[in-house]
Amino acid sequence: MAIARLLIGLLLFAAVVSFALFIATGQQRWRRLGLVIVKWTVLAGLGFFGVLILERLAILL
Repeated sequence: MAIARLLIGLLLFAAVVSFALFIATGQQRWRRLGLVIVKWTVLAGLGFFGVLILERLAILL
């Protein structure tokens, strides 16, 4: 749980850094990279919480 939380936090930090570089330099590649990182972070978070929900459902059944 702590590893997943740390990983998601680091990915979100990387996205913020990418957006800050986009603002500082104006290069579109930093914006695209930030959006890709955010997209995969959200998907990883949904997958992680989906596994937690399925785990709880398995205990109830």
